Amino acid sequence: MNAQVKKIFRQSVSWGALLPMLLTVLVAYLGALAWSLKVSFTNSRTFPSDEFVGLAQYERLFTNERWLLSLENLALYGVLFIALCMLLGFLLAVFIDQKVRGEGVFRTVFLYPYAMSFVATGLTWQWMLNPGNGIQQAIRLWGFENFKFDWIVDPDRVMYTIVLATVWQSSGLVMALMLAGLRGIDEDIWRAARMDGIPTWRVYVSIVLPMMMPTVATVFILLSTGVIKLFDAVVSMTQGGPGTASEVPAKFIMDHLFGRANIALASAGAIVLLLTVMLMVAPLIYVRSRQSSTRQGA
Repeated sequence: MNAQVKKIFRQSVSWGALLPMLLTVLVAYLGALAWSLKVSFTNSRTFPSDEFVGLAQYERLFTNERWLLSLENLALYGVLFIALCMLLGFLLAVFIDQKVRGEGVFRTVFLYPYAMSFVATGLTWQWMLNPGNGIQQAIRLWGFENFKFDWIVDPDRVMYTIVLATVWQSSGLVMALMLAGLRGIDEDIWRAARMDGIPTWRVYVSIVLPMMMPTVATVFILLSTGVIKLFDAVVSMTQGGPGTASEVPAKFIMDHLFGRANIALASAGAIVLLLTVMLMVAPLIYVRSRQSSTRQGA
């Protein structure tokens, strides 16, 4: 009987420790989600309203030129950011995996930018890219008076500056994850490849990368969710400008929630972003659940 009581006590303590997190999930996350979904179907402005308008806010959202521009910018940013982060992170991981001297120093240097906030990164890169006192001005002072690098004030190129800054910050994380995947590759595979005379690049492309697909998928999901919630870097670097040239959905939502007092439209945008994240994460969850059930069946 004492053993049964002790077991129940231990289980109660465990559930008690999880209770604060459970309440946070139910109230802060699911509660806020339910409230936002409800508000997105109303005609709320500064304050919540119970006037139901159906999908009217979503129709307004997708006929809003600023929202459509933000989606275009996000698509451009997402393709470049994910591709460059994965490429650079993988190359850095391959470099460190060669058992170079000072490996710990290189890992720290490459990963350090990720420890910085996006606001600090954005402000630093804003100063560096400012035509009046950044890279352009420094090179002109060296004698190259016709040098021009004003992308941050060019509406057609401003998004590339945000890509540049965020790739610099995030590629270190990709490197760390890819390096962990590379270190999990059996050394016998490399020995067999050398014996067969297979070029190193071919081993990486045809053997190593396919074996690292779970790591690659994890990296892709992390980067994709980072793309969707892009906000800090844009605000700190460009404030969405010049004009609305670097507008992104998260900034659109925050502007309408706090600046334009249109919480219904902002809530509709937030729900659209949430659905986008769910569509990206759902396939990975499904694949992993299938793999888990297959292992259990075996």
